[in-house]
Amino acid sequence: MSEELYQVLQAARESGDRLEDLTLEHTVVEQADFSELTCRNVHLHACRFLGCDFSGASLYDACFQNCQFESCRLSRSYWQRVLLDGCKADGADFRKARFKSCRLEGGRFRYGNYVGTVWDHCTLDSSSFTESTLAESRIGKTVFQHVDFTGADFFRTSLRGCDLSTCTLDRITLSETCSELKGARIDASQAAVVARILGIEVVP
Repeated sequence: MSEELYQVLQAARESGDRLEDLTLEHTVVEQADFSELTCRNVHLHACRFLGCDFSGASLYDACFQNCQFESCRLSRSYWQRVLLDGCKADGADFRKARFKSCRLEGGRFRYGNYVGTVWDHCTLDSSSFTESTLAESRIGKTVFQHVDFTGADFFRTSLRGCDLSTCTLDRITLSETCSELKGARIDASQAAVVARILGIEVVP
């Protein structure tokens, strides 16, 4: 971590855990402690976060473009009006994180832990959540467009009101009754996937 960023974080701690108007480009950030910070108007482009701690952090009106999160802790974090564009966070720990009015576009969030997360008025577009765990989460008024949920776990997560017709749902994990999909919109090919989960053989 650069000396400049270290000083910025120190100043944020001394000013009541508030970090505002930070812009970083093409920066590698290692082992930085953003935990419990309130971050506003943060703009980050092509940055790599290695082993950083964002647990309990709150981010407002932020923009992450082409950033990578590797071995980072993001549990209990809060994201409001945040854009994650072309970002990678494979294997990230987002347990009990909350997303409100956020947009995730063109990103890779595979193999992640999203247990107990909350998604409110968000848009997920052209992103991959392959093999991620989204169990026991709450999803409301959220738009899914061309999202790859192959092998994702939705156990006890209601998808009522969600349009999943453009998403990939192969090998998703649901309860025995597939109640998670009650009230969701899927297309005919996806219905065959659900039928297989229920043990129903669909004859062409």
